[in-house]
Amino acid sequence: MSQTQQYQPRSPEGRAAAEALRGLRGDLFHEAFAYRPLPPMRTDGPIVRLLPGGLRGRAAHLPHAVIVVAALFTLLLGSAPGEDAFVALVLGTFAAAPVLLTLVRPIGAFWLSMLATPVCAVLAGEWSDWPWLPGNFLAHFLVLTIVAVRTRPRTAGWMWLVTAGYGLLYGSSFGGGRTLGSNTAPLLFLSALALLVVTIRHTRRQAQQEVTAQQTVTAHERSRRTLLEERTTIARELHDVVAHHMSVVAIQAEAAPYRVENPPPELEKAFATIRENAVAALTELRRVLGVVRAEDYEVPEAPQPTLADLDGLLANVREAGLSVDKTVTGAVRELPQGVELSAYRIAQEALSNTLRHAPGARAAVDIGYVLGGLGLRIVNGPPPEPSLVKPSPGAGHGVTGMRERVTMLDGEMTAGPTADGGYEVTVFLPVPRTPEDAS
Repeated sequence: MSQTQQYQPRSPEGRAAAEALRGLRGDLFHEAFAYRPLPPMRTDGPIVRLLPGGLRGRAAHLPHAVIVVAALFTLLLGSAPGEDAFVALVLGTFAAAPVLLTLVRPIGAFWLSMLATPVCAVLAGEWSDWPWLPGNFLAHFLVLTIVAVRTRPRTAGWMWLVTAGYGLLYGSSFGGGRTLGSNTAPLLFLSALALLVVTIRHTRRQAQQEVTAQQTVTAHERSRRTLLEERTTIARELHDVVAHHMSVVAIQAEAAPYRVENPPPELEKAFATIRENAVAALTELRRVLGVVRAEDYEVPEAPQPTLADLDGLLANVREAGLSVDKTVTGAVRELPQGVELSAYRIAQEALSNTLRHAPGARAAVDIGYVLGGLGLRIVNGPPPEPSLVKPSPGAGHGVTGMRERVTMLDGEMTAGPTADGGYEVTVFLPVPRTPEDAS
């Protein structure tokens, strides 16, 4: 017979039965006596918060105290039928033990209650209340209820079915054909009511947790949407103000040479430099606006400037009229991208500040490659003609931005005027040592 002919698909009823058996085995037999201590009760409820501080701390163990009191009551009730004191004590102990066991091993407490029921019936020799003596009746009811509260309704449902099966077997074997015995039906009815209440409680708590989780997600999404709207507003304002003016600068710089008859080459070169800088600024501005507008914006894979591009920056500012020298000390090596980019941007901002606040001054850029990182120093002298310096409309954001970049890399920075009236920016950016550096 082929393998295809041997395979018999399982019917839906068979799959449901197999799933039910797996659930029964997992809930009642798998690690039935595992240690599951009852956790303390939460003390942030509306009623517990009204208690004084000392009582509020003790209220966390209120469920434990309730179970112990119920076990003592079961002990007293279980000891009543026996005339002999020793037998009465044994019967009460067998009845109370499963209730106490629910504190640490709830599933095991159920099996202990099932085992104690016929044992107590034999020891007592009392068959008027069968198969459940009064103590065992109360104990089993309490165990079913406590286990339902501690675990989940499905587990208690399996226990209820096992209890019904035990009553059916006992009644058919020893009850003269009365299938559920004398007091199994009342036990099943009362425990079914208790399980119904516990199930409703579980369902309500789960619904509250889902609502709370959904409210949290909604609040988070609302916060993200508000942040995105604010970022979009900022991006729109930046575009309307900065991009518009930079576009005008680029267009006027391109058209200016054609407005002058036979312009000198120096003038054409100056206007070309102005236009290139304006176009470059517009390109970077669009990238920044794209990041600000959307959280999931994919930044174009454009090469970021590094210290290797510093010569181009210096040539640019020289064409703008700034005399600047560069000095490099130490062994030049490739640094992490964040360090390279931050060093370039700091030098760019410092030289821009020199052009703006000290036109005509001389500047120097010193770069030092040391073992623990990168040293950077940008210093400029005083302006030759202080009267030509116009008031800057800025608010000091350039220096703040430099400090933020340095802080992000756990570096150090000082910035301030020099003794001769110039300005100096000194930065150290740490770089972790690599195995190649150690060797």
